[in-house]
Amino acid sequence: MFLVRRPSARDVERFLSDSQDLPLSYSPVGLASRPSPDFTCDEQVAVVGSGDGAFVRAAAALSEWRHFDLGWVELFPRKAPIVPGTVIAVLIRHLGFWSLNGGRILYQLAGTAGAEFGFAYGTLTNHAESGEEIFSVSLEPATGNVLYTLRAASRPRAPLARLGYPVARVLQARFRRDSATAMKGAVADGM
Repeated sequence: MFLVRRPSARDVERFLSDSQDLPLSYSPVGLASRPSPDFTCDEQVAVVGSGDGAFVRAAAALSEWRHFDLGWVELFPRKAPIVPGTVIAVLIRHLGFWSLNGGRILYQLAGTAGAEFGFAYGTLTNHAESGEEIFSVSLEPATGNVLYTLRAASRPRAPLARLGYPVARVLQARFRRDSATAMKGAVADGM
């Protein structure tokens, strides 16, 4: 949903309510982990810290959506639970207008011995894009590095997103960079 002004809190609440029963805008679930030639696939991997303590902080930051604390992107509800079925709205300010986009938490990731934490969400039919994103943090046993990984498979869905596809690609790259920076800051600050 594209808007010429920032939506009110009531508008966002209505959007979330109207999104509850919407279907995903793509199939199959798991698209980001098994890319399709019909979707553009992107991945950002960043070292956000080192050691067990940094991993615990990174997992907490991810579960609190700190990777969305970007200034130009907002998540609703603010601290949405990382539980499959949770519906979210992502508000984006770009180029003088706003977009409000619906998504649903699909699944959680859990690695062996607690060395990975993450989740995926998929776009609903009221999202400008169609696709899935996986957000995860992991602890590399060999180096002790804590990695933040964002993996996405997407394609434009809304007519304006298709028309502005080059701009959308720039915004997606900006989101990946800014999200990694936000995670580094969250881990370094100790939350």
